[in-house]
Amino acid sequence: MKNIVFSLTAGLMLVLACVSMWGCGDLFREDGEKEFTGQYIKGNANVVGFIDDSLVIVYDFQYWNQDLADGTQITGTGKQRLRVFNYRVQEDGPRWADTLDNMTEEYNYVKGQLSDSLIWGGKDNKSFSFWKLGEEPVVKNVKVKKEGCSTDFGYMGVKALRTWLDGNIIALGENSLKAGDNDCQYAVLDTVAYTITYKRLDGDLKWIEKCDDVRALGYDVACLVFDKINLAVFVLLNDEISDSLSNSEFELSKYDDVNFMGDFLNFGGFIGSYNNGRVNIFSSVDLVGLMFRNIGGESINY
Repeated sequence: MKNIVFSLTAGLMLVLACVSMWGCGDLFREDGEKEFTGQYIKGNANVVGFIDDSLVIVYDFQYWNQDLADGTQITGTGKQRLRVFNYRVQEDGPRWADTLDNMTEEYNYVKGQLSDSLIWGGKDNKSFSFWKLGEEPVVKNVKVKKEGCSTDFGYMGVKALRTWLDGNIIALGENSLKAGDNDCQYAVLDTVAYTITYKRLDGDLKWIEKCDDVRALGYDVACLVFDKINLAVFVLLNDEISDSLSNSEFELSKYDDVNFMGDFLNFGGFIGSYNNGRVNIFSSVDLVGLMFRNIGGESINY
């Protein structure tokens, strides 16, 4: 009993000494607030999609800092912003802009382009967001299913969402179409039934395992194959080559991205349209930053 009384007395004396001599701020310090820098850094801006052959969607964010009780500091990102620029004709600034009041670590609303004016995001592969330009993002939490495969896309998760057959959305992981064994190669996202179903390719879709990117065009399936040895790109429609581009037409490296961006195609920063089975390259862009260049050589900077 004496020990308990002594401990309480000693503790009380410590608190009194703390208050009278030094203050107790350090003793009972709490984490500070997350504070945004208030600035968007131009070098963080990157192209996330294309609306048409003259308007581009650019994404950027702000950093935030937080002082912790242990004296350390952490940082993160948020206030995600979308802007629309004319990348064919120099203008004074963006045509449109919108900013969210969010922390990216809590939910990332910008991961890629689904269609001309729709940007998708998500969290933990169980929740997906759809941000239509001019509107607020819509979040859909989904139930995960697996059909004929056991392993989904792992910690890297869903890398791309593309328009798909029957009005659905196809979800792709990093090189998932080429996955072997019993790994899932793709998933179908049903935003009406609120499900994402992971699958392996079979039947009429077996051929798309050769593709680096894929999407539906109405009832047809379009596919991009990047030959990194010969630095050539093949565009397939329903497993038949409809067009091809060689490195002599534009400079590519094996490290470049070749993918669909909405209704357009990206070949390492060279942007093209795809109509009647043919590719038309009409612009080049710096996908990080705000520099665009027409095929004629005219430079557009913001």
